[in-house]
Amino acid sequence: MAGVLDSVNQRTQLVGQNRLELLLFRLRGRQVYGINVFKVKEVLQCPKLSSIPQSRSVVRGVAHIRGETIPIIDLGLAIKLPEIPAAELPNSFIIISEYNRRTQGFLVSGVDRIVNLNWESVSPPPKGAGREIYLTAVARIEDQLIEIIDVEKILSEVSPLKEDVGEELVTRSAQTDRTASRPVLVVDDSTVARRQVERCLTAIGLQVVTKNDGKQALDYVKELTADGSDISDHLSLMISDVEMPEMDGYTLVTRCKEQPQIKSLYIMLHTSLSGVFNRAMVQKVGADDFMAKFSPDELAERVMEVMDKL
Repeated sequence: MAGVLDSVNQRTQLVGQNRLELLLFRLRGRQVYGINVFKVKEVLQCPKLSSIPQSRSVVRGVAHIRGETIPIIDLGLAIKLPEIPAAELPNSFIIISEYNRRTQGFLVSGVDRIVNLNWESVSPPPKGAGREIYLTAVARIEDQLIEIIDVEKILSEVSPLKEDVGEELVTRSAQTDRTASRPVLVVDDSTVARRQVERCLTAIGLQVVTKNDGKQALDYVKELTADGSDISDHLSLMISDVEMPEMDGYTLVTRCKEQPQIKSLYIMLHTSLSGVFNRAMVQKVGADDFMAKFSPDELAERVMEVMDKL
C-alpha cells in the first residue's frame, strides 16, 4: 500500500504513450473501480473532516491539506451506493484529484494498486449494466471487471458548472451568420461533457455532430472523405476529449494527421487534465490547440476566433 501511495504523485507527470494508468480502488463491496492516475494529485488516509452547513449529502465535509481547503465527496454515495460510516472514516482513503480546473477529494473505502493498460482494451460500459449512468468505460484486468466512473457527471451534480454562454458573446456571434458553416465534430465519452460543449456551440450558431470516442470519430471522418473529398468540405473543426475508451484523443489526432485528406482538419483537445496537461504532448501529436474544461465563454470565444480564420 505504501508503494502505491508514494508513487502516485511521480507517475501523474507521465502523459501520452497511448496508454491508460488506472489507480484501482474500492467503495462499498467487492467491485473494483478505476480513476486515471493523470488526474490524481495525492492519495492519503482520510484526515479529520470539518462539516459544511447545508452542503449536499455526498459532500462529507472539507479537509485542510497542505494549506488548501478541499471538499471531500463520498464517491460511493454519489453513485447511489451506501455511504461510508463515520466510524470507518479513519481507515478510509482520500483520492485528491483535479478535474475541470477544480481540486476535490474522493472518499473511498480502500486503494489497491496502479495498473497500466492500452486504451484499446478499455470499452464502453455494457448496456443494462448497473450504475451505467455513472460509468464512462470498463476494462477487464485478470478476469476482473473494472468500472471507470464518469467523474464529470458526478461533479456536475454535486457542484454544477456554468454552462451557458454569456449574453455579450451570444450577441457578438449573432453578428456573423454561421448558418452556412460546416458542422463542428465534438468527441467525448462523457454524456455530460458532450452536452456541455454542444450547448455552448449551438448558442453561437454552429451545427454540431457528436461521437462517443476516438474510434467512432476516426471512422466518421474517414467515411466523409471516402469519395476523395477533403475533410474541409464536411467539417469546420474537431473538438476532442483526451481520455476515451478504444482510442484516446492523442491517438485520434495522430491518425487524422496521417491521412492526406484529413490532416488539414483543425483539432482542439478539450480536456479535464488541467493540472498535469503536457503541452509538449499536444505539439508532438500535432493538435492545433488545447483547452482545459470547462468554461463556456472561453470555449465559445476560442471557437469563434478559429471559425473567423478558416
